[in-house]
Amino acid sequence: MARALLFDIDGTLVDTLGAGRAALTRAMIQVYGETGPIEGFDFHGRTDPSIVRDLLRARGKTNPWIEARFPTLWPAYYRHLDQELADRDGQVSVFAGVRPLLDRLIADERFVIGLVTGNMEEGARRKLRAAGISEVFEFGAFGSDSGRRADLPPLAVARASERFGERFRVVEAVVIGDTPEDIKCARASGARVLAVATGRHEPAELRSHRPDAVVEDLSDTEEIVRILAE
Repeated sequence: MARALLFDIDGTLVDTLGAGRAALTRAMIQVYGETGPIEGFDFHGRTDPSIVRDLLRARGKTNPWIEARFPTLWPAYYRHLDQELADRDGQVSVFAGVRPLLDRLIADERFVIGLVTGNMEEGARRKLRAAGISEVFEFGAFGSDSGRRADLPPLAVARASERFGERFRVVEAVVIGDTPEDIKCARASGARVLAVATGRHEPAELRSHRPDAVVEDLSDTEEIVRILAE
């Protein structure tokens, strides 16, 4: 039975140099007229809808008022994200070891490669395209599917089963992410988790949340494959 590998994007695979934050700031100002306390707000490990809700609830807005404007917010966000990524043309990059690892995993029949990310799906695809790795991931679960990160691994695994016509189990899946929230979302559904210290969190902090393994980055391809196959 093949194993589903579920990658986070920001801080794990791709560095967009703040394009997502800048785009969401512009979109929120356009749609809501404010951003809430966005300066210093930690986006990492959260879903895009939960970020917007938390920021605006801090200003006394209610969820129904916030969510009623989502159909306008997200298209505005995608337009601004396209511009922010274009402004960073040639600078959006993948982290050390990502390309060789993905090439290795694609060729290994023991694995299928997908996404579990708090990004809205259209935003995720834009970021991956800017980094040149958008064709690798054939399934996934996104912030546009649920505002709760814990909902995403089971959904991604179900989509893998549908996509490949094979029964995948969430307890056999591995979430690969760079934040404590990635670890928590994996554990909530019984998935395994590989924590990668390419984001804002040091290895010692990640270890304190008890992932199955922690690595500095994804540059040791064969060691990463060994961990993922365990």
